[in-house]
Amino acid sequence: MRIVDAHFHWWPRSVFDELCERTSYPRAERNGKGGYTYWRNGDSSTARFNLGAEWFDLDRQLAHMDGLPHQVDVVCSPGPFAVHFSDLSAAEGRAGAMLWNQEMAGAQRQHAGRVWATGVVPLVDTAVALDVLNHAIGELGLVGVSIPGSVGSDPRIDAERLEPFYARVEELGLPLYLHPTDAVFVDILDGYDGALYTSLGRVVDVSVAAYRLVLSGIMERHPRLKVFMSHTGGALPYQSGRMDKNSRAARLPRDPSTYLKRMHTDTVSPHSLGVKFAVEYYGIDQILYGSDYPCWNPEAALAVLEGAGLSAEDQQKVLFTNARRFFGLRDPDTSAARQASQVLAGV
Repeated sequence: MRIVDAHFHWWPRSVFDELCERTSYPRAERNGKGGYTYWRNGDSSTARFNLGAEWFDLDRQLAHMDGLPHQVDVVCSPGPFAVHFSDLSAAEGRAGAMLWNQEMAGAQRQHAGRVWATGVVPLVDTAVALDVLNHAIGELGLVGVSIPGSVGSDPRIDAERLEPFYARVEELGLPLYLHPTDAVFVDILDGYDGALYTSLGRVVDVSVAAYRLVLSGIMERHPRLKVFMSHTGGALPYQSGRMDKNSRAARLPRDPSTYLKRMHTDTVSPHSLGVKFAVEYYGIDQILYGSDYPCWNPEAALAVLEGAGLSAEDQQKVLFTNARRFFGLRDPDTSAARQASQVLAGV
């Protein structure tokens, strides 16, 4: 069976090699695991990331997928690293985002029809964000745009100045990929060697970010905005009734759940009951399979999905059809190449 993994992380080495040259924060160092240690700022006593080669070697990642009893295509996203480009100055953020996006576009070309990618943008400056967005889509052909849950440490991804950015994303019909980025809620979720934050903090992070898009009216003003909220929608589906009951002060013309149910989400939850509830809440056509690889692994992700008890038809939607439609994925046109080879062969 052919499937699409819509929640997959590959990070290009060139970006981190440049960060290794920095003497100020954010910066990185090569570690002994074939990867990099990354510090977001100087306030942290420990590194933000300390990751091995499995994050940075796309061929190795695809080889892992080849070990599954399926043909696996992937959609790359930066995950929690998306906030990095908004931690920098506008000029540095633009340069870093351009490099990242070029690497993603290169992977799309090298593995045409199997690897797709979303672009990154530095949200610290709206004009720069628009410039990078237009280049990522118009020039590089990326299939979506990933945004962090905050602009650096500023939680206001719904800031009024960013309205033209969301308008342009809507105009392009582009999927907006929202993933937690670990830059806020640090104080109340610190400790236990990261167990509290990784288990609960990321759910809070992505939930608050997505709900800002609702309460700010962005989802109301841009009814065709295509939002992909990772991690089975965080806490929002489960607390949807509370959102409707307690959000009247936002003066939205519709219940907040109306906008939440327009979003798409993935199956990244090590809990079959949670996946099943996400399907019931959003509807089967808005659920995309994801493994969160290499944070998680596809073997476990597929087992959890199997435990949700979906019909064969619904599994086909979740594993393949929905992602192809939502991201507008198309197999490469090989007709021109075939015709050229036939001409050269004298056929």
